[in-house]
Amino acid sequence: MEIEVGGFLGLVLLILDVWAIVRTVRSGAGTGSVVLWVVIILLLPVVGLILWFLFGPKD
Repeated sequence: MEIEVGGFLGLVLLILDVWAIVRTVRSGAGTGSVVLWVVIILLLPVVGLILWFLFGPKD
């Protein structure tokens, strides 16, 4: 089962992933937590973004 994202949807996903990473880095979370969330978002772009919205560090 392979998910391929391209075109406009891919661009939107890229922008949202970058936004999530920036928000995570700027949050008050500990270094280990920030690194873990960034790795999850980078390795699993779609699922990681959803998990970040649900469980990620809050400001």
